[in-house]
Amino acid sequence: MSKVTEEKSMTRFLGVFCALLAAAVLAATPLAAGEPAQPPSKAESASEPAAAPAAGFEAVNIAYLAREQVYLPERNATQRIPGDEGLWGAKMGIKDNNTTGQFTKQDFRLKDVTVPAGGDIAAAFKKLAGEGYKFFVVNAPAADLLTLADLPEAKDAILFNAGSKDNVLRGKECRANVFHTASSRAMLTDALAEYLVKKTWTRWFLVTGQDPEDKLFADNIKRVAKKFRTKIVEEKIWDYNPEEKRRSAEAEIPVFTQGPDYQVLIVADEAGRFGDEFMYRTWDPRLVAGTQGLVPTDWDGSHYSWGAIQFQNRFEALSGRLMTAKDFAAWAAVRSVGEAATRTKSTDFKAVRDFILGPDFTLGVFKGVGASYRPWDHQLREPVLLATPHEVVAVPPLPEYIHPVTNLDTLGFDKPESECKFK
Repeated sequence: MSKVTEEKSMTRFLGVFCALLAAAVLAATPLAAGEPAQPPSKAESASEPAAAPAAGFEAVNIAYLAREQVYLPERNATQRIPGDEGLWGAKMGIKDNNTTGQFTKQDFRLKDVTVPAGGDIAAAFKKLAGEGYKFFVVNAPAADLLTLADLPEAKDAILFNAGSKDNVLRGKECRANVFHTASSRAMLTDALAEYLVKKTWTRWFLVTGQDPEDKLFADNIKRVAKKFRTKIVEEKIWDYNPEEKRRSAEAEIPVFTQGPDYQVLIVADEAGRFGDEFMYRTWDPRLVAGTQGLVPTDWDGSHYSWGAIQFQNRFEALSGRLMTAKDFAAWAAVRSVGEAATRTKSTDFKAVRDFILGPDFTLGVFKGVGASYRPWDHQLREPVLLATPHEVVAVPPLPEYIHPVTNLDTLGFDKPESECKFK
C-alpha cells in the first residue's frame, strides 16, 4: 500500500471513529434546556406553525425556497440526482447553527417551500415575507431569482443564491439584496484552466451540447482560453439523439474526434446528456474535462481533507446520501447567517447583514482557507474542487496564481473586471 493510500485510509478511519464517538456522546447526553430539536420535515414546516423559542432564546428564522427540480432520466444509478438536492444542506446548516446557538441563546429555524415547475414562486416568496422571513436560501433558476429580488417585499431581505451559476447575476444583473453561495461559471472554469495550464495542457478540443446552459459553459471556456493564452484547436457541436447516440457512441465518437492535435477534450454538457460517453472513446488517447471527466465543482463526495471527512459523515448520517454541490451551497448560506448572528450575538437583520459584508466575516468551508463575500458582487469567494468520479485531483486557486489581496480572487471576476452596479 502506498503512503498516500495509507494516509487516506487512516484519515477516513479517524473520521468514522470521531463521528461514531460524537454520535455516542450526543445519544447519551440529554438536550440542554432550550436546545432546539431537529429541523422539521418538509410537510411539517409547510403546514405547522413553529413553536415559540425556549425561554431566554431569540428565534432566527430562515426560509428555503426552491423551484421543483426536473431532471433527465438517468442512464444508470451513478448519475441519479436527488430530488431534494439543496434542502438537506440547508437542514444541516440549521443543525450546525444550533450547536453554537445554544450558547448564544439563539434558536435557528428553517421553513422549506418547494414550488412546482409551473407554480408561482413570487407568491410563495410574498407569503414567507409576510410571515416575517428576511433570510432566504433560494434554489431556483436565474430568472426566478431576479423576479424575487425585484419584489418590494425583498427590499429588506437577503436572498442567498444557492442554485444558479449564471455570471450575469454577479454582473450586469446583480442585485444588492442577493448573495451568491453557488460558484459562478466564471469561477469554475477559471479553476479548471488554472490546473490545465499548470500541467501545460494548453491545446483544447471543445465539444458543446445543444442546451442553453451548455453554450454558457462553452462561452466561459472560450473566455478562459483567452485569459490564460491557451488554444482551442477545434470546436464542434455534438448533434445527438440521446437514444441513438447511446447505441452508436463507440462508432461515432472516434470519427468525431479524429484530426486535430489536442491534449484535452473539454465537454460542455451541464445536463449530463452525452459527456460521459466521450471518455475512453476518442480517436487518440486524450483526457476529458469540463462538465464530465475532470469537473470543477463546489463540492464532491470524494473530498476528505481539512476535516471534510467528518463533515461528509455528518451529512450522510442526517440525509442518508452524499452531499452535492447544491447541498453545499445551501449549507453555506444558512451557516453564513448563523456565523454572523453568533459572532454579533444579535438577531437584528441589519447587524447580521453588515457583519456578513464586513472584514471580520470568515466561514469555514472545509477547503483549507476561510470563505468570505466579495463586496463588489456579493459572491462567496472560496476554493473550487477539481474532481473525478472518485477523487479530488486539485483544489484551486493553486499557489502558482497570486493575487495582491487574496488568491481566491483569481477565480471569477475580480473587482476591476466586474460589471456589477447594484440595483
